[in-house]
Amino acid sequence: MWKKIKQLIFIILILNVVFIVWGRFFNPPITITQIGGLLEYGKLQRDYISSDEMGDKVKKAVIASEDQNFFVHDGFDYKAIERAMKSNEKGKKLRGGSTISQQTAKNIFLWQGRSWFRKGLEAFYTFIIEKIWGKDIILERYLNSIEMGQGVFGIEAASQYYFKKHAKDLTTSEAAWIAAVLPNPKKYDPNNPSAYLSRKHNWIMRQMRNISLK
Repeated sequence: MWKKIKQLIFIILILNVVFIVWGRFFNPPITITQIGGLLEYGKLQRDYISSDEMGDKVKKAVIASEDQNFFVHDGFDYKAIERAMKSNEKGKKLRGGSTISQQTAKNIFLWQGRSWFRKGLEAFYTFIIEKIWGKDIILERYLNSIEMGQGVFGIEAASQYYFKKHAKDLTTSEAAWIAAVLPNPKKYDPNNPSAYLSRKHNWIMRQMRNISLK
């Protein structure tokens, strides 16, 4: 019995290694979150594109919105995590400290949720993809897999869904609108923005001026 358990663990580890290395070169065929969106909304609107096809505006917008230290941290923004913990201890609105790298690990390899077990796996995968994939690939995988609406995944699908154009053709304002729906894409709609979403859009526009992709 114990021998079979060890064999199963070994097989799982090997499959994980293969999938991680494979992800260095290819986008995931499908993710657990995408399956969830398909089951919930009856559609999977997704169109994987290369980093060059994304254009710089949407990259800057998402980095400005989600993780301004993306290119300088090692996968974990410890100051952001500390701020989030202090905010939560004070009973304020729950804030996350997740980086783009952590969100990519969660979106590609795991499922949505807040359990310590899932967070532990997220930390493991984050560490690995930072070492094996690097920043540019992590950002490309993130922008292709992130949920951007009800059954809409990735910035190309979001660009087509909200603005009827390719991601690389988005204006600065349009890119900021797409980024503004994060991290609650099911709740917000750039074409029918709330007062909060409008304020966030304007904030992202200002922050984009300080974002460098080099």
